[in-house]
Amino acid sequence: MMMRKRMAALQKHFNSNNNKSSAGTLFPPLSFLISYSTHSQTNYYPTKNTLNSLDLDDALNSFNRMLRTRPLPPIQRFNQLLSAIVKMKHYSVAITLFRRLHLLGITSSGLVKPDSYTLNIAINCFCHLNGVDFAFSILGKIFKLGLEPTCTTFNTLIKGLCLDGNVARAVRFFDDIVQKGFQPNLITYGTIINGLCKVGNTRAAILLLKDMERMGSCQPGVVQYSTIIDSLCKDKQVDEALKMFSNMAEKGITPNVVTYTSLIHGLCNLGQWKEATRLLSEMTTRNISLNVQTYSVLVDTLCKEGMANDAHKVLDLMIQRGVEPNTITYNALIDGYCLIGKTVNARKVLEFMEARGCEPDVFTYNIFIKGYIKSKMTDEALRLFNDMSCKGLIPNIVTYNTIIGGLCDVDNGLVPDIVIYSILVDGMCNAGKLDAAKELLLSFPKKGLQPDTRSYSTMINILCKEGKLKEANELLSKMKEHGCSPNDCTYNIIVRGFLQNNEMSEAIQLLQTMLDSGFSADASTMDLVFNLLSTDRLDPLCKEELQKFLGIT
Repeated sequence: MMMRKRMAALQKHFNSNNNKSSAGTLFPPLSFLISYSTHSQTNYYPTKNTLNSLDLDDALNSFNRMLRTRPLPPIQRFNQLLSAIVKMKHYSVAITLFRRLHLLGITSSGLVKPDSYTLNIAINCFCHLNGVDFAFSILGKIFKLGLEPTCTTFNTLIKGLCLDGNVARAVRFFDDIVQKGFQPNLITYGTIINGLCKVGNTRAAILLLKDMERMGSCQPGVVQYSTIIDSLCKDKQVDEALKMFSNMAEKGITPNVVTYTSLIHGLCNLGQWKEATRLLSEMTTRNISLNVQTYSVLVDTLCKEGMANDAHKVLDLMIQRGVEPNTITYNALIDGYCLIGKTVNARKVLEFMEARGCEPDVFTYNIFIKGYIKSKMTDEALRLFNDMSCKGLIPNIVTYNTIIGGLCDVDNGLVPDIVIYSILVDGMCNAGKLDAAKELLLSFPKKGLQPDTRSYSTMINILCKEGKLKEANELLSKMKEHGCSPNDCTYNIIVRGFLQNNEMSEAIQLLQTMLDSGFSADASTMDLVFNLLSTDRLDPLCKEELQKFLGIT
């Protein structure tokens, strides 16, 4: 009762905001149609023991069976199933099922009504899908239904704002709810401290830590201290981090492997090997086992000192001790071998890495490409560059700069072809040299080269960024006329271009064409659609048309 009174002002605030948008905008589009199970309509829902072993198909079948069961299972059973789906990180699916529960509660005279736990699940999903504004609309629904937000509700919203990079808004929201009677817990403080550190505002994080200590109601623990120590070390303020480490000991807070790893990493980066070794010994004395991050720091440090063979011994040791190396560990060792010109050894590490089920990433390829370019093995570097696309990896600016640098070597004897020119165009675009990129691309026919899908997509991207949407659309048509089929990347680029310029009718037509061609909107396009629907930038007719297209009612 006390909490309800304290939150009255907050309820009024969020209800007023919630009334500004329609209920339909709380849900993302249906990404697929969920077919009803053809199994018997007997009462069925998974037990606690079977929930952990469910895959997505099992979970969807269970949900459909539960919906067709009469009487309906209690909302708690639905919550358990939704939680299991969220643990699989299928957030969009969970939101779709939440929507079906919401509609069922309306159309079935309240046979099943979402409770606070259900709504907290929805808030969590929206936050993971970069839909914080939708998450706040759910908070308004909590108040509207006469339910009370919990610590989990507020902590999830604060975390969502931080994940969205809006730490300043998270701090304002934190101050607002505390002023209205909310009692933050360790998770609340930890989330804010982590957010502040992530944006480089370590000083503000330290002040908040001191506020916790001064107020006394919620004392900081090892997580909060370790977060700040890690941030200080990344800022190369290792002396300050060591002072914070000493403060922990004085307050009886036992450091953990994260604390030690952050300090060891910071000390190694500054070349303070003696102090780093002392901390490693201290970890052993305290029976704190090294984790994959600690080992990765040691491998990276040895490699940077030109001691790749010793680093390899550390990797072997961690495997012997049951700690599985990750991509960061392997990349550090591969880089170490490439730095001393041992690309053959680096290649063996890559093969070993893949054999153990650890997939290389764009950084792995960048390391190899740089190593091959350095060793004048340009052909091998280009082969790896092409392999990246086959593995679904997207080259970044480092990849392009390295490749272009190698190709510009006058001693390599290469004759430029469509692949090389396309690489140059992409590199220019990533470097912001749009005019030069466009000029080079338009010169392809004079060089006897036929632009491929990638080249056309690059050109369309340039035109969209310059706001030349008519030319972009015309180029899309020419692309098809010349027998070059657009792919999902091409369509998503031009759709985003029209959406960003508020050309809704054309954008919807292009979306429909994309779907008819067998492609779907990617995450960036959907994020843009969600953001547009949550603002007042759209006129009512366009908003209605876009909602109809997305299946939002």
